Amino acid sequence: MFLATLCCLLWTVHFCSGQFPRACTSSRNILEKECCPVWSGDGSPCGQFSGRGFCQDIFLSEAPQGPQFPFTGVDDRESWPSVFYNRTCQCIGNFMGFNCAQCRFGFRGPSCMERRLLVRRNILALSVAEKNRFLAYLTLAKYTTSTDYVIPIGTHGQMANGSDPMFRDISVYDLFVWMHYYVARDTLLGGTQVWREIDFAHEAPGFLPWHRLFLLLWEQEIQKLTGDQNFTIPYWDWRDAQGCDICRDEYMGGRHPVNPNLLSPASIFSSWQVVCSQLEEYNSRQALCDASPEGPLQRNPGNHDQTRTPRLPSSADVEFCLNLTQYESGPMDKSANFSFRNTLEGFASPVTGIADASQSSMHNALHIYMNGTMSQVPGSANDPIFLLHHAFVDSIFEQWLRRHRPPQEVYPAANAPIGHNRESYMVPFIPLYRNGDFFISSRDLGYDYSYLQEPDADFFQDYIKPYLEQAGMIWPWLLGAAFLGAILTAVLRRLASLCCHHKKKQVAEERQPLLMEKEDYHNILYQSQL
Repeated sequence: MFLATLCCLLWTVHFCSGQFPRACTSSRNILEKECCPVWSGDGSPCGQFSGRGFCQDIFLSEAPQGPQFPFTGVDDRESWPSVFYNRTCQCIGNFMGFNCAQCRFGFRGPSCMERRLLVRRNILALSVAEKNRFLAYLTLAKYTTSTDYVIPIGTHGQMANGSDPMFRDISVYDLFVWMHYYVARDTLLGGTQVWREIDFAHEAPGFLPWHRLFLLLWEQEIQKLTGDQNFTIPYWDWRDAQGCDICRDEYMGGRHPVNPNLLSPASIFSSWQVVCSQLEEYNSRQALCDASPEGPLQRNPGNHDQTRTPRLPSSADVEFCLNLTQYESGPMDKSANFSFRNTLEGFASPVTGIADASQSSMHNALHIYMNGTMSQVPGSANDPIFLLHHAFVDSIFEQWLRRHRPPQEVYPAANAPIGHNRESYMVPFIPLYRNGDFFISSRDLGYDYSYLQEPDADFFQDYIKPYLEQAGMIWPWLLGAAFLGAILTAVLRRLASLCCHHKKKQVAEERQPLLMEKEDYHNILYQSQL
């Protein structure tokens, strides 16, 4: 069944998009620092002729960064993406994408005006057919080369500032592995020197918004790749888990019978080659990952350092996180206390909320527990369990947002570690997105989680809400009609009242009694006698 599904997908494949636009990687593009590709729908840059967007200068935030990164001008990711581009497409309305060809998250249709709400479900609740389809999609993405995107295999300086572009093809799945590596890699300072205390997607406020966007883009790429517009990433609910219940051949791969560090030969993932996992080698060569195969996927769940991670997260741990009222605190890094972000990420205790460098809990605990490819941050996305794990972490983030309903201003505007301020653009995404853009409810981004759905949420979203939106567009006319209707009703009621009053008066005069009551008769008789 799985092979049949995969063969059908390969036959009907639609190529997709992902993060360094191929159309923007020529020497001219890099030297001129412009990335405004043509939209094929009308042949104009950014779909300008069709009102989709226009080419615009990038305006970078000038808010001060935290003190954690003491350098300036040594890393291509600083003030992203200004080293490579200072002009990109600015899309209008509900259009999105590096050339404004796509719809914003939560919208669809030729004009991107139709709202939609997709639901992410527990992988263990999927039917066999749904689960096999998901595995087939993963495999298809792993072996399909992206036609829209490439990766840089050298720094901007190594490319002679654009005179000698250094880019390479990559598969759809590995593109996202590379992005996770690139955002977390060390800063190359020349010679043998590196700066390790830098990460544009972890250990700071941007951790949750960055991974939220990462999953949305991955989900979107699979939808385009397969033509399945209803695809969503499933999640793994690991609360109170006693082990890896998805580490089975029919799911994400069981244990190898001889080598416990490898996956079972019966798993489709046993033949996968990892990329971007050898960080020390890249550092020693002062080079970037070039996505060359680096060996099989490794995993040995449960045989990790149990002094660092004694157990998997519990329901009580999650509830403690959700009750923390501060999104971020103090230095806004991995030493922050009573920070929801830092506690959920796993650098602070889910019992006390105090940062503890000797322990890895919550999100970090799952990475350490897998004891293999997942346990090294830069290359952890090689393991497809990464997607299931981060989808559940995102659902906890979503619960916190719904419980506390914070305004966007709660997300730090300044003094966060480099790249993590509210208005900072997230590395290495092109088109550009700011951290604060994803500090909002998932429902505003077009998705929800099955275990968080409110009663009849689908009915309201699919049937009632569209009518309310249409009513909202014509409310002035409705209000005017109601006002005129009220006046007309009042006039008609007054006329009816006058007519009825006149008629009653006539009836009262015509219907005087001809026979007197007994009491009246005796009164007349008495008067006559007097």
